[in-house]
Amino acid sequence: MKIGFIGLGNMGGPMATNLAKAGHEVTGFDMVDVAVEGVTIAKSAEEAAAGAEVVITMLPNGQILRTVADQIVPAMASGSVLLDCSTVDVDSARAVADQAMAAGLLALDAPVSGGIGGAQGGTLTFMVGGSEDAFAKAKPLFDIMGQKAVHCGPSGNGQAAKICNNMILGVTMIATCEAFALADKLGLDRQAMFDVVSTSSGYSWTMNAYCPAPGVGPQSPADNGYKPGFAADLMLKDLRLSQQAAEAADADTPMGQAAAALYAQFVEGEDGAGKDFSAMLPRFEKRGRG
Repeated sequence: MKIGFIGLGNMGGPMATNLAKAGHEVTGFDMVDVAVEGVTIAKSAEEAAAGAEVVITMLPNGQILRTVADQIVPAMASGSVLLDCSTVDVDSARAVADQAMAAGLLALDAPVSGGIGGAQGGTLTFMVGGSEDAFAKAKPLFDIMGQKAVHCGPSGNGQAAKICNNMILGVTMIATCEAFALADKLGLDRQAMFDVVSTSSGYSWTMNAYCPAPGVGPQSPADNGYKPGFAADLMLKDLRLSQQAAEAADADTPMGQAAAALYAQFVEGEDGAGKDFSAMLPRFEKRGRG
């Protein structure tokens, strides 16, 4: 398959390489000079998109996605697929899908879970919004870049699934870190805390698979100085997207709102920038009730 790939950063680069290694012809473009294994670098986004059966975008935000769509949609062949893997606001995802479909294209929004390691290893999970026809056409590519692709319904629903999932993740991580910090102050050993909670009703992914306490549970970024597996900066972005969507949908999300405010304070007002989102634990360790 001939594939265009726009956005060859920490996520897009490895994804494009995996497609090339699987035998696809991949032409890519990025705003900065990059060399990506197996990928032919184009001089513009339009050049990367021209003649491609599928054009994949992996971009930082909705405004950039809209700008790139304005550039590439006119260059794409009728019946080809615009597959956006960025994490953006639902409104931008739906606007770009409408723009693509009006031009005779198929459109999918397919944000990912799994981080840089998942992109490199081809083990990402895709949450996909769009038509059944578009999903069927892109499915072989999802199978190369990831281990699971879930069709969530019409355009925008992939983004909706991603931000709802990550709102739960952000809230749960804060609760997990708070509980460890409280356990410390109550004299409860962290290993004992883990052994109880990980097999009791407090069980969660943040406790059992991604424990924020160093030396407890399976290996996690906490055991590597909180070097990001999933950066606090990215969690803040996703929580803000969840609250933007909640406001637009008139949804009451007080815990999501509180989590967004806490991660904003951590990243922008404290020392959380560049750390894993589980580095909330040392933050709470140092704080008292006031």
